[in-house]
Amino acid sequence: MSKQITISPVDSTPYVTRTLATTEEVNAVIERSNLAFQSWKRVTVKERVQIMTKFVDAFVAKKENVTMELTLQMGRPIKYTPNEINGTEERARYMISIAEESLKDVELTDSDKPGFKRFIRKEPLGPVLIISAWNYPYLISINGVVPALLAGNTVILKQSSQTPLCAERFAEAFKEAGLPENVFQILHMSHSDTENAIKNPFIAFVNFTGSVEGGREIQKAASTKFIATGLELGGKDPAYVRHDVDIDYAVEQLVDGSFFNSGQCCCAIERIYVHEKVYDQFVQKFVELTKQYKLGDPLDPETTLGPMVRTKAAEFVRKQIEEAVNQGAKPLIDTALFPQDKNNTPYMAPQILVNVNHSMRVMTEESFGPVIGIMKVSSDEEAIQLMNDSEFGLTASIWTKDPDAAVAIGSEIDTGTWFMNRCDYLDPALAWVGVKNSGRGCTLSKFGFDYLTRPKSFHLKLVTK
Repeated sequence: MSKQITISPVDSTPYVTRTLATTEEVNAVIERSNLAFQSWKRVTVKERVQIMTKFVDAFVAKKENVTMELTLQMGRPIKYTPNEINGTEERARYMISIAEESLKDVELTDSDKPGFKRFIRKEPLGPVLIISAWNYPYLISINGVVPALLAGNTVILKQSSQTPLCAERFAEAFKEAGLPENVFQILHMSHSDTENAIKNPFIAFVNFTGSVEGGREIQKAASTKFIATGLELGGKDPAYVRHDVDIDYAVEQLVDGSFFNSGQCCCAIERIYVHEKVYDQFVQKFVELTKQYKLGDPLDPETTLGPMVRTKAAEFVRKQIEEAVNQGAKPLIDTALFPQDKNNTPYMAPQILVNVNHSMRVMTEESFGPVIGIMKVSSDEEAIQLMNDSEFGLTASIWTKDPDAAVAIGSEIDTGTWFMNRCDYLDPALAWVGVKNSGRGCTLSKFGFDYLTRPKSFHLKLVTK
């Protein structure tokens, strides 16, 4: 039987080993999911809300245990991992709070058609396959898991091979909450079995978070059926620092938005455009603050920058930086300030590059690591053109004191979420979407439920004489 071994980036040793499901076991899980769906879809939304609330309570009670193992699985400093549990709770409780209103029948006023009753019901789709990612395994999973179950679907969760315990902790919490058997199941499975699962006739929707290449494979597998997919893929999220900015605040927020989680976030800031009037001051303060990071053992409560998820990922970013420097970019951080930074390890110092342009991969290709390129611009128009010069469109932000300008400029940006004076955050009340190669579909907010249900029209003629 095939084994899945999770290598901890903390010390590059095996941390978790799991036996992968066989093809027969995968098919059996899907069949049980479909059978459970026949009864779960008849449970009232109010009852589902009660069970989901108990699930959240049970999961949050595990915070102390899950934060330690989360750090060991993917390397985020232990100082910050509790925040993922807090964010998971926030998103889940918000979606629970709006479920009954969002999922109720849409009644039509029949003043124009007396003698008729017409309404639209939001019906669940069936078994939903959720394929999650390692960088925020609980936050990413919860975006699909709780809304899908609230809508009356059953769920099969495949976590990343880097964070398999996160799926198991959800399963434990659901069991404690009294969720009926097989309504939520997990699978540790191979890529080939994942592809076959997507093609299984019982799978009614696929939610995937990962790379653009992975998204294309998901879409290709799903194309054998007439089902929808939700795809959250790559990002190269820009920030525009306008001339009227509160510089100290913007620096603090953008340094964090660039380097938190070692830059391993699909909505991390990956490129910054700064108005020429404030460019020098902004860059100076940005460098000063970045130098205060402490790279090291993520189990040390003083560490603020942990390892990247694996050595290969760190070497990819190092190569981007090397290429950019060879093309004329100037690095502003002396990596000697970060003794733990070593080639051929996942431990990597943060880096700031200036004298960059869009001919460099570091400004156009997703880095997913602790590097940021900063460019000087002379106008709003130039910033707009550069921000839109990307194959991605997940989030973008502007840093200004003028909300009218923020809205006007935001209307010109091809992005899923537009921030003013904020970045690297998901508000569960807002639709989480991407454009271009950042994906398709929507999670969170009341609109997220629309992708997990199908409208069914009821047209009743009450008078036949």
